[in-house]
Parts: sequence; structure tokens; C-alpha cells
Amino acid sequence: MSERVIVVTGATDGLGRALSGALAREPATKLILHGRDQARLDELAGTLADAEASVQTVRADFSELAQVRRVADEIAGLADHISVLVNNAGIGAGEPDGTDRRVTVDGNELRFAVNHLAPFALTQRLLPLLDRGAPARIVNVASIGQSPIDLNDPSLEHGYTGVRAYGQSKLAMITTGFLLARRLDPRRVTVNALHPATYMPTKMVLDSVGYSIDSLETGLKATLRLVLAPELEGVTGQFYDRTSVARAHPDAHDARVQQQVWDLSSRLTTQPA
Repeated sequence: MSERVIVVTGATDGLGRALSGALAREPATKLILHGRDQARLDELAGTLADAEASVQTVRADFSELAQVRRVADEIAGLADHISVLVNNAGIGAGEPDGTDRRVTVDGNELRFAVNHLAPFALTQRLLPLLDRGAPARIVNVASIGQSPIDLNDPSLEHGYTGVRAYGQSKLAMITTGFLLARRLDPRRVTVNALHPATYMPTKMVLDSVGYSIDSLETGLKATLRLVLAPELEGVTGQFYDRTSVARAHPDAHDARVQQQVWDLSSRLTTQPA
């Protein structure tokens, strides 16, 4: 394909915004940037008006699966192929999204819905465009903070904490990504996940934790590598801690658990008849 098309979710703040700015310097590139607030999307597009890449924006609240499906169809209307899908949108373990348990309009726990079910559903819907953009990449921005998934209580009606919910959602993202990587031809579409950095100074981290450890540049460098590095062409089914291959939680590498989490995710994201 002559034009590289890169989709970045959660592009208006933190790592997503930094990634968008860096990718906007790439020539012969179309960026499709997602956010949930139109004013912030407009502001971001304005800052990138003179960029090498062309920039288009799409809006959706990832807590609602109907909006995820709608925005996937909107993306399909903007591009006939996708070179890279960066599933970056997410909410943390605490503020500014609260520390109490919340349930979405679809009946799912909020963090599991936004951090896992939304990118799972979006990826499934965009797979034909990714295959058309081969060799294409799916980059899942996950975390080293992972918690075992309670398959009998994925919405955590019992024993809820924001940290547990966040860790469960990120492990689910990694686990289903490993299974998807095995199902796809790596010469056409690769699937990898990463922990970009620890406690970058983003609004999500500062509001929730109150301090930072790694720089935003550390996370940006690690994520850009998975998006662009030519040496990673054909590399799939990996979890990276920054730029190093790492082991995820043992459950993520268990084929039985992978299938169980996949089946759960498919059931929770299936559109009602």
C-alpha cells in the first residue's frame, strides 16, 4: 500500500497524544485518531494541522459497545485498509474515573468494558481492513499490572477494587491477543502487547497514583517501536516490558485460559439479535 494508515485509540491525552504527535511526523501516512470528547479531538487535530501525515478524527465512548461498533464502521468509511491498529484507550485503577465499582449500559464492569471488551470488539470488526493492509500490526497497550480473571465473576460483583479490575482487564487484553496471534498469519497481521512504562506522568497516573516513575518518552519510545520498527515485521504473540520481551501472568500463556477468556469476551461483545 502506498499510504500507511494508522489508527490510534485514546489519542487525546497522555501516551496516545504523544504517540499521535510522533506519528504525525511520518510522511505518506494517514492517522485516524480516536477520542471520547469532540472538543479535545478538534484541539488535537488543530495542533497537527501542519503535520506531514494527514489526520482525521473519530469519536466514541468505549464504555458502550454500540459506539465501538459505530466507530469501527466509521473508520471503515475513512480507509480501505489499516496498516497499524494501536489499542491504547483505557482507564486506570482509580481517579479520575473513580475507585468505586461501576457498570456500563451493557451491564459490564467499567474497566473490563473500556480496557478489554472495547478493543476486543474493535479489533474483530477491523480485521478485514488489517488483512487488506498486510503486512499489518495490532499493538495492544497493556500493563505489567495484571490480575487473574474470575471467569465466574468478570464484572467483579464480589471483592471489587479498582486495582483488581484494572489488572484483570489488562490480562484479558494480553490473553486474547496471544490467541488471536496464533490464529492469524504473521506474514499478514501481527499481534503484540506491551507495558510501555511504569507510572508515566499522565493525567490518569497523576490523578490516581499521585507521582510518576518513568518518563512519557520511555513509553512513547517503546510503543513507537512496536508500531514502526522494521525488525519486528512478522514478530507476533509477544508481550514486551518497555522494549524487552517479557513473560505475562502465567494465565496468559495457558491455552485453556486463552480459549475461556476468548469465549467470554465473544459472548459479552456479541450484538443482540
